[in-house]
Amino acid sequence: MVSRQKTGIVVSDKLDKGIVVTVDTRYKHRLYGKIMGKSKRYLVHDPENLGKVGDMVLVEEHKPISAKKRWILKTVLK
Repeated sequence: MVSRQKTGIVVSDKLDKGIVVTVDTRYKHRLYGKIMGKSKRYLVHDPENLGKVGDMVLVEEHKPISAKKRWILKTVLK
């Protein structure tokens, strides 16, 4: 099974073993054709507390770790 991966920017690292990552996506409006943007926040499991605010990270889908955490930190890109 192929797991989904997303890249995003860490916006909060105040959780113990967790970070909040914002993923921005751009898409074309179906009717008008205008390029639009959407952002979504994910709670990500970070067991070693590697992610810091402003880092670009790669996250991967994972089985539920807690009530809201469904993603796990794969690598810190920048």
